[in-house]
Amino acid sequence: MEPIARTFEQTDWITITLMVSLLFPLIAKSIYYTRFLNFIILPFSNKYITMYTKKEKLFNWFHFQMSVFQIINTTLFIFFIWRSYLNPIEAKNPYIFPLLLAGVFLFISAKTMVQLFNAFIFNSYTTFNELIFKKLTYLNYAGIILFIANIFLSYVFIDSQIVIIIALIMFFVINIIGWVTVLRNYQKFISTYFFYFILYLCALEIAPLVIMGSFLK
Repeated sequence: MEPIARTFEQTDWITITLMVSLLFPLIAKSIYYTRFLNFIILPFSNKYITMYTKKEKLFNWFHFQMSVFQIINTTLFIFFIWRSYLNPIEAKNPYIFPLLLAGVFLFISAKTMVQLFNAFIFNSYTTFNELIFKKLTYLNYAGIILFIANIFLSYVFIDSQIVIIIALIMFFVINIIGWVTVLRNYQKFISTYFFYFILYLCALEIAPLVIMGSFLK
């Protein structure tokens, strides 16, 4: 009986984290039911993007709740990567998850603030607001994939590297769809500031992935 008790003890905080994260989309669904249904079919339909890009601000309650859900599950997924590919003993440190959570939150917040700052520099706040909204919408949707992966990694295929790889592929596919949508809708704007766009890609999109890949190696 002792090994069973120990296993449940290790997954207690993960269960609580998953349940807390699930509260945010459930609240969003109860308050914004129609919007939530349009959001769920995002990879298969542009209805959500078409309906809410222009009439909604970047900072709204639905977007906020889905962003919190995404940040929590992104952090938990990174934790599983840490535990699976690196030292499992270090992953038992109670401060690892809070530190990762703070890091993910600060990175996404800083990245968004830099983009908004650029909007004021180039006097294109509306365009940047729409662009950021679309990108974050697809990122938030990818949070659903990570939530499902986190459940499998917690209770079914514990620390499975295959599950991690499949989830990463799906995560990137969804975000690539978002990028294709952005590039297609803002071709003229991007071509006008092409040099700065390349700098942005290298500094805030590609560099973090390269750093994470190097770290995992």
